[in-house]
Amino acid sequence: MQRAGMSHKSAPSQDPSCQNFITYTVRNGPGKVVGLVCTFILSHLLHHLLRPLSQPRIASDILIGLLIGNIPWIRDSFDEKFITTLNFVAEFGMICYMFVLGMEMDPYVIFRPPTQPAIIAYAGMISTFILASSITPFMQYTKQPDIGFTLSLSITLSGSGSHILTRIITNLKIGKSDIGKLVIAAGVHSDMITMLLVCVGFLFIPPSSRVHDPSARLTKAITMTAALILQTIFAAKVSPIFMNWVNNENPEGKPMKGSHLVLSIAFMVMVCAASPIYGYNPILSAFMAGIFLPCEGRVSKWAVGKINYLLTTIFYPLFFFWMGYHANLHKIDFYNIEGYERFGVLTGIALFGKLVGTVICGAILGYHWRESAELGLLLTAKGHFHVFLAILASTYGVTETEISCMMVVVIFFTVVHTPSIVMEIIQRARKLAPTHRRALQWLDPANELRILLCIHGHHNVASSVNFMEISKGASDPGILVYVTDMVELTEEIAATLVQNDGMDTVTVTDKQVTDMRDQITRSIQVYANENGDGITLRRMLALSTFNGMAQDICILAEDLMISLIILPFHKNQRSDGTLDGGHPGFRYVNRKILRNAPCSVGILVDRGLGLAEKISTTPRSFNVAVIFIGGKDDREALAYAGRVARHPGVKLTVIRFLLDDNLENISRRTGGFRINQAEQEAEMKLDDECFAHFYERYVAGGHVLYMEKHLANSAETYSTLRSFEGQYALIIVGRGGRVNSILTVGMNDWQQCPELGPIGDVLSGSGFSQKTSVLIIQQHHLKGDLEGVDDDFSIM
Repeated sequence: MQRAGMSHKSAPSQDPSCQNFITYTVRNGPGKVVGLVCTFILSHLLHHLLRPLSQPRIASDILIGLLIGNIPWIRDSFDEKFITTLNFVAEFGMICYMFVLGMEMDPYVIFRPPTQPAIIAYAGMISTFILASSITPFMQYTKQPDIGFTLSLSITLSGSGSHILTRIITNLKIGKSDIGKLVIAAGVHSDMITMLLVCVGFLFIPPSSRVHDPSARLTKAITMTAALILQTIFAAKVSPIFMNWVNNENPEGKPMKGSHLVLSIAFMVMVCAASPIYGYNPILSAFMAGIFLPCEGRVSKWAVGKINYLLTTIFYPLFFFWMGYHANLHKIDFYNIEGYERFGVLTGIALFGKLVGTVICGAILGYHWRESAELGLLLTAKGHFHVFLAILASTYGVTETEISCMMVVVIFFTVVHTPSIVMEIIQRARKLAPTHRRALQWLDPANELRILLCIHGHHNVASSVNFMEISKGASDPGILVYVTDMVELTEEIAATLVQNDGMDTVTVTDKQVTDMRDQITRSIQVYANENGDGITLRRMLALSTFNGMAQDICILAEDLMISLIILPFHKNQRSDGTLDGGHPGFRYVNRKILRNAPCSVGILVDRGLGLAEKISTTPRSFNVAVIFIGGKDDREALAYAGRVARHPGVKLTVIRFLLDDNLENISRRTGGFRINQAEQEAEMKLDDECFAHFYERYVAGGHVLYMEKHLANSAETYSTLRSFEGQYALIIVGRGGRVNSILTVGMNDWQQCPELGPIGDVLSGSGFSQKTSVLIIQQHHLKGDLEGVDDDFSIM
């Protein structure tokens, strides 16, 4: 806290600007140019080489910075003006970095009851602080005893590099798991608390080189405190009003007005620059301003996106080049035993300080010691600001360069081990992972059902509404439906796309598309307002070419942790009741999703489902049947039918097709059909268990009607299906997944739409009822052993 910023006294009266910095570097000394270019190239190259090890970018940046910054002929090319300019660039970049870091935090969580992540963060911080403050004064890290440095070092070691930790957790895809969420939340909380302590500590223990007189120091502290308080109040109370006004004047989908953009930037700069006028550190001021500025809204997202892009592409290589120069390895005495002792103590405190606190806290909270230890080791990760403080300690003359180098290496060690810990967590989760990840059959009844409901246009809305109505089940936990428009990306639509402030998002401004989406949204919202109890609606858009749409939908389903994707059939019903020829592009998408979906998939053949009225108000008025022959897809269809059975307006009939074992009917079976006896017995056992559970829960109580059909071959199956014509408004079937079923053998030979399966193809054919809709369900299938785990796995 004592060494939180650079002094400007050594800078000349007219500092070179960032633009002049490049020009000056090129004109004066090839060593500088080679050093900068090598830093940019090698940092990217090493990061790419370390990617198989999942190492974060900061690890390769530290190594390259130390390497390039300590090459003698590059160091010899530095003059005082270049060093001053490089110091200025490092400080300006750190101001931007701290501003963004603050904007991504919520300071008001401090005033709420502490959550488990907060408790873990506090435990790790307290144990590390106690350990550091009680040991470091005896290790002579400073030239003379300095309470300010001891407190600063202890608080720094107690913190976490939350952005580094979040990036590692997210890249390795455990951010949605219980331990991932816990680590991220605890890391952010730890980072925020330590940063606030540094910001407050700077008011009372500023750099000693500035003021020596106690009364003058007190006056300075009071002035800075008053300025910081006024700045904080202004940022917390006034900035939301201004930001909301700018956001309202610049809605999404329209270019932001240049004048409003300039005003927003000027406003942010003004807020950040208020307290430094009265002597407060500009870097800490940027953090205090950012943490109280609104993080939501178009302006804030634009600022964060642009600054992050600037930091990643330009600042970080320059920053670590600056770090490498100041961390002069040539000044380290490698034969000094005391140096190794200091390094070992510092490393031990950094790595094991949090470990002690989190293990003790985890035992109190009921965690296993292994997960508690992993939490502690992950929370040791430090970030760019910690590197900055380590270098400042030597530039201010508080410590030797050797100590600053030690701190940088220790920070490297706190980061480099984190991917291996995350991989160990993933390996353990993989062993505990269930064999089926996202199937309705194994969905916890206490969890809401997540459905990705895809539609082609407004003509699918009525059937989608009735589908949601019969699927919603009990209001608690209900269902979460992502209504997703499937829109082909044509050249005309591509020409109207507007790049958003984020790196990977665009806004569609094509009038035809926006009008269609608005019309769909209004129609669905009307239903939600009237009968949407238990249904949570979200709107999504799958805008892609037909070649890439299936992959986009699968990625979307995985990111949203969807359990069931519902796709419209590629054929639509004409006014005379028949189906048209269909759209080949959407058929291609459906077939590709069936092959690659990360969850169960249903294809809805709409033949009057949207015409059904008053399902929610008229008891048992909507006739639904589910056909059960056997296999995993039929078991999934039965699981979905269980949700439908809970709707008071649905009259559900379960029809089970059984193989007729009568000796007189054996001669009527298809000849030459080979049966895998062991596999069939295993499947039949699963079928019987699943059906027995369904029967006991729904049929035995009289809520669902039950019918058995004893059949000898697929011909009888076909004739039985034809006999259902006109009896049901919706029939639910499994797509396939049956093991050597005699009752469907041969039906594949004359299928029109193989993606519907043999039963679904018959029911949706042109010869079947024009008033019976069909829902064909395929259970999520696995290709061999699990290669990974669900993003939302649980091991705590």
